[in-house]
Amino acid sequence: MAQQTAISVGDHLRAWRERHRLSQLQCALEADISQRHLSFLETGRARPSRDMVIHLAERLNIPLRERNAALLAAGFAPAYTERDLDDPEMEAARSALQMILKGHEPYPALAVDRHWQMLHANAAIGPLLTGVTDAKLLEPPINVLRVSLHPQGLAPMIENLGEWRDHLLHRLSRQIAATRDDVLIRLQAELLSYGNGETKEVGSPASVLVPFRLRTPGGTLSFISTTTVFGTPRDVLLSELAIEAFFPADQATAQLIGK
Repeated sequence: MAQQTAISVGDHLRAWRERHRLSQLQCALEADISQRHLSFLETGRARPSRDMVIHLAERLNIPLRERNAALLAAGFAPAYTERDLDDPEMEAARSALQMILKGHEPYPALAVDRHWQMLHANAAIGPLLTGVTDAKLLEPPINVLRVSLHPQGLAPMIENLGEWRDHLLHRLSRQIAATRDDVLIRLQAELLSYGNGETKEVGSPASVLVPFRLRTPGGTLSFISTTTVFGTPRDVLLSELAIEAFFPADQATAQLIGK
C-alpha cells in the first residue's frame, strides 16, 4: 500500500501563494518580509514560528481550516476551534443565526456549511421541497445543490433551470478554485452528470440579477437571493457557514406568499 507523503508547511504556503497568483516578491512585500526568507520557508530551509505561519496565512487570506492544517504541518497546535452549533460557546452565533432565519419569514432562508449541506432553515423552506420525488434527497444532511439540480429534486419545477443551474455551478467552481476541496470536486462531477441544462425560458441579458423561478401548485414563485456570512469568525465552522436568504423578485410572488 502506497504511503501518502505529508504536506509540509512550505507546501501549504506556496500552494496558497500560487492560488492567488502572487510571485514570491509580491507575497513578501505584502507580508513585510524578505523574498529570501519566504523562499527559505517554502523550500523548508527555514522553519517558521507559529506567529509567522498565522501572519502569512492572514496575508494570503487562507481559510481558517487550512490555517490549522498549515500550523499542524509546522508542528504547532491549531489556532482556531471547530465547534458544533449546539456547543454552549456558540450560543451568541446560534442566536443570531436563528434570529436572521426566523426574522426572514415568510420568505425562505437557510444556513449551509462549506459542502452546501443544510444546517438550519426557517419554516418557509419546507413548502418549497414538497415536490421532491426522491425521499432520499431529503434525508439529513440535505445537500442544497443536489436537491436543487437532481432530476427527482427541484429541477423539473425550476422554470429557468438552465440559467439557475449555471449560476449554482459557477458559484461552486469559484469555491473549488479557492479551496481545492475534494468533496466539492466530487459534488461538481455529480451535478454535471445530471445533464439538465435545458430551459424553456432564458432570462434577459439586461436583468440585474438571476432569479430563482419555482413552479408550485399556487403559481410560480420568483426569488432573488442574498448570501450572508459572519463578519469576524474565529471558529472554523462559523467561517464556513453561509445564510442564503430569498426575497420576492416580483409583486406576484410577494402576494402569493402573503406578506
